[in-house]
Amino acid sequence: MMREPWNCYCSALFLILNCHSTTAQQRTEPPFDYPSANLSTTWVNTQSFRNNISFTDGSMVRPILLRGSFGPKFACGFYCNGTCTSYLFAVFIAQTNSGGQITQPSSGFPQVVWSANRDHPVSYGAVLNLTATGELVLQDADGSIVWNTNTTRKSVAGLNLTDDGNLALFDVNSSVVWQSFDYPTDCLLPGQTLSQGQQLIPSVSTTNWTAQKGLFSLQVTDNGLYAYVGSNPPQAYFSKTVSGNDTNTGRQYVRFLNGSLSLFIFSVEPSDPDEVITVPPASSAQYMKLMPNGHLLVFEGEPPFSVVADLLNGFLGECNYPMACGRNGLCSGNQQCSCPVLSSPRIDYFRAVNDRQPELGCSEITPLTCNATQDQVFIALENVMHFNIIADMVSVDIETCKQACVNNCSCKAALFQYGSDSSSGDCYLPFELFTMMNVDPDVVHRNASAFIKVQNATSPPSTSTPQSSQSNLGVILTSTIGSVLFLLGVVGFLIYKIRKRRWDDQREEESIGEVPGMPNRFSYEELVTATENFNKKLGEGGFGAVFEGTLEDGSKIAVKCLEGLGQVNKSFLAEVQSIGSIHHVNLVTLRGFGAWKSKRFLVYEFMSNGSLDRWIYHGDREHVLEWECRKKIILDVAKGLAYLHEDCRQKIIHLDIKPQNILIDSDFNAKVSDFGLSKLIDRNQTQVMTTMRGTPGYLAPEWLSSVITEKVDVYSFGIVLLEMLCGRKKFDESQPEESWHLLDVLQNCWEQGTLQDMVDKYSEDMQTHSSEVVEMMELASWCLQGDFKKRPSMSMVVKVLEGVMKVESSLDYNFTDPRLHNTTVERDKDMTPLLASVLSGPR
Repeated sequence: MMREPWNCYCSALFLILNCHSTTAQQRTEPPFDYPSANLSTTWVNTQSFRNNISFTDGSMVRPILLRGSFGPKFACGFYCNGTCTSYLFAVFIAQTNSGGQITQPSSGFPQVVWSANRDHPVSYGAVLNLTATGELVLQDADGSIVWNTNTTRKSVAGLNLTDDGNLALFDVNSSVVWQSFDYPTDCLLPGQTLSQGQQLIPSVSTTNWTAQKGLFSLQVTDNGLYAYVGSNPPQAYFSKTVSGNDTNTGRQYVRFLNGSLSLFIFSVEPSDPDEVITVPPASSAQYMKLMPNGHLLVFEGEPPFSVVADLLNGFLGECNYPMACGRNGLCSGNQQCSCPVLSSPRIDYFRAVNDRQPELGCSEITPLTCNATQDQVFIALENVMHFNIIADMVSVDIETCKQACVNNCSCKAALFQYGSDSSSGDCYLPFELFTMMNVDPDVVHRNASAFIKVQNATSPPSTSTPQSSQSNLGVILTSTIGSVLFLLGVVGFLIYKIRKRRWDDQREEESIGEVPGMPNRFSYEELVTATENFNKKLGEGGFGAVFEGTLEDGSKIAVKCLEGLGQVNKSFLAEVQSIGSIHHVNLVTLRGFGAWKSKRFLVYEFMSNGSLDRWIYHGDREHVLEWECRKKIILDVAKGLAYLHEDCRQKIIHLDIKPQNILIDSDFNAKVSDFGLSKLIDRNQTQVMTTMRGTPGYLAPEWLSSVITEKVDVYSFGIVLLEMLCGRKKFDESQPEESWHLLDVLQNCWEQGTLQDMVDKYSEDMQTHSSEVVEMMELASWCLQGDFKKRPSMSMVVKVLEGVMKVESSLDYNFTDPRLHNTTVERDKDMTPLLASVLSGPR
């Protein structure tokens, strides 16, 4: 990543180091106000540490390095708060006097801005050692290593704390080898950069330093700066993108400057930032911190620090935060929290988690049950929006939106936004429901309706009042005997179900061995050994995770683990039946399979360069692929699909062609993978009815009727081909709004004769071969015809790519299917509606 010129600090300080090297014994402390340390220096976290400073709030610091004097200054060392039973090795801001000593202010206490071990605090007696080999190592009192910089053999010469609060190891050339600025926790300091791959994660609370993983995060993506709340998938509650991003190249990062938090492109000069958020100019020590409630606050001054800005507050105010009123909560006005209620007739489906703290959210009185959809209804709320910024809303009518939620078990609500006409609007189906907020349509310039799915209780509680009467012995005996018999029946039924489940698991596991054509069956123990107990995860998707492994013969494998039964077993059998007995150079090789209890394992050849999506999207790719390499990958994929469609004994429709399911080996040969959704059909079948499958954005229009042929794969191939030629995703919010959807851009460029503008602008080689790339766009357009009968077969695609056939000349360049905008769509009653899956996101 781009390095800041910290050398200017280190080069001077390296010459004036004033710390004394010691062995691994407690050293004699040097004077206060020293910013650097030599190798072979050790600090022990004990009371004999000379610089113990305690504060009124119960916190204490044992500073190791201190920078500057008179005012709030940076220091690093051991820090504790409260009862001081555990300690951080941290960089903190403390008040100093004119003599450069940390002092006890009248109120307030030091503020931690970075820590090495917030998830693993150490105890009294812990040791920090700057070793002779140039590694900074933190050990707990029991000798266990808690944290280290992994900088052995990197010519480290010393340790330095800069004026900006950056803790850095520097080498003999005064160059930075390691720096704390590269490992942000929950804070940013002026001058610090937050790059792609890094994120701020808040602590659980002000007294619990542990990272609050899975809830809030602030990070930079290839689209800009985003704040997320954890869900599946994560939902954004704040977003800012670089203006004019279509003309810039390189990965993005933000830098905290004096007066702004600004976005940059690595290949653009730092003098040309895109200011994202205005920050009050600093008049004293300043830092920003992502708080446990998702707010990004700027603090300034001296202990006690005061809040000078709340950076993520939008025009909708406090209610526009995911947990402003907790999960399922409704936020109004100045953060007034309540629970959703059905108004007519009034029925309470939610109750406050804590009546005295309504901001903690609401819980369902009766949880949603997938097998009792007939007892589900909607709570309709007008002028109510969810907090999040939604990129993939789908344009439908309001009834289609609601029906999609009804048909999707995971859907918690149907959120619909529209203009003056509710027959056409934007729909979103969240899997997790956080805070909703009341909005003024005149302020948000949209009408918004929320339909919250709730479960009616099947047996409402009785409202009758029992009358007092004398006990009747016969009634009591009868009731007691009946209760005992009922309990015995329940116990017997549970035992039967448990045994039946075990029998079913055993029969299901045994039946897998009867699948014809399987090359090899691995035992569970073999797979545990090969994958080192499933330690190295390559990725996750579909119905499980994929792990790297090595067999006894030294060959590398990828093991896909599918957990559960039912749909998972169907996916497993589909994949086994699809590729268990077929072999083609452009299909990933299935080495074997395994089963253990409810787990299913598929063992593939290992593809060292991962999936295609790592190589084709600007901002995500490893490096830019040249035109010849892209052409080869395109041809490889086409040949693999042609084999599936036309050369197998049974026609195989893949149903989920996308870059993530195209794997690349060490020689950049492409192979089609992941047959978990595939459909086998007889050669004499021209089409097949099936439920909706696949990934939004790659689905052919005919999914609306649920009547499919192998041409759905041709359509998906066309989308992948177009993404490879343009070097961007099918949906890219970093583009101008009219260019978000790649198919809209293709249609406009055909109409205007400007296809050359679509060629991947981040590749000079692609620009050099732009005329060939434009010709390939014609092939992509042929594959993307709305009428599947007008699309080519994959064997015809191969012929075009090999130069023995030309693209069809009379093509329809309208790539928008009008049926997606109709108010009603006819569907077979037994088929899964398209939008229930489209709106739910990738599988």
